[in-house]
Amino acid sequence: MLRKLRAIGSGSETVVIDVTGGTEAALFGAGAYSREANVPAFTYSRKANTFYNIYNAEFAQAVPCRISYSVDDFVHLAGGRMKNGRVDNNVLARYLPDVDDFFQVYLKHQKKWTDFIIFMQRISRPTEDDEEPVSIEGSTEQKGESGRRVHADEELMRDLEQIGFLHDVRFTDDRVSFRIRDRQIRAWLRDVGSVLELYVYKACLDSHIFGDVICSAIIDWSNEKGKNAVTNEIDVVAARGVVPLFISCKTCDVKTEALNELAILSGRFGGKGAKSVIVTAEACSAAARHRAAQLGITVIDAEELRAGSITQRLKIIMKAAPPKEIP
Repeated sequence: MLRKLRAIGSGSETVVIDVTGGTEAALFGAGAYSREANVPAFTYSRKANTFYNIYNAEFAQAVPCRISYSVDDFVHLAGGRMKNGRVDNNVLARYLPDVDDFFQVYLKHQKKWTDFIIFMQRISRPTEDDEEPVSIEGSTEQKGESGRRVHADEELMRDLEQIGFLHDVRFTDDRVSFRIRDRQIRAWLRDVGSVLELYVYKACLDSHIFGDVICSAIIDWSNEKGKNAVTNEIDVVAARGVVPLFISCKTCDVKTEALNELAILSGRFGGKGAKSVIVTAEACSAAARHRAAQLGITVIDAEELRAGSITQRLKIIMKAAPPKEIP
């Protein structure tokens, strides 16, 4: 390590060392070289987002860090790449005024939301030649999973009509007809978790603390193609300066597997300074909270969602100490 640093320094007129992180061997080598060659050394505090003088680097003392990475930057720095997910983030801006109302409909009908989504999946199958708005007509009873039957919920559909997602909802005997505003909304009405993801995405934007926010981010671990590609989807990723935030959204109970996956993704693509949050529309069990705490993952559950306090919680999380390392 010391030989490598000497070789680097010998070809440069001006040398400084940033000892923000690294192995003990790397830090020891940097310290030895700094003293030997009288090279200034400074460090960076994630908590204060400020640089500090370690040795002969008064120019760095209390200097704020002005660097601001995008979500894509973090993934590239870790050797991966971003792919297009289920949502075209370029079109999300025009739907933001609808998100809060959409989420309120979900909260009102939360217990029957999954059956409604299954009904929509059965009655509204996408085709390439769809015109907008998308016209749908069919039986009020559809075949669900394992032979179970799902039914059109008139109250829920009327609420969606009230917020402009559906139009001309008509029930006649055992038939129902309606129009969906556009194909993007149809996609959200065919996916159980989309409503929560959109709400969390908008909460990140409403906090006004992030420089970049991505919904439905597909991460290719090693930029490989074909069978060798390893990918994961993370529901929402945000970036504030040099600190990324990875958010997993669950409309069901929090499982250990989901927590472990989130911790691994956060550590791999965000490093030790990354923040991790799991948002669940259900009450989080004590066991799940304990495991989340072990992994340094913050839990936001149904109580906070219903109270509308998620935006404030995000602000607090991004000012908190870095999470613990994965045991």
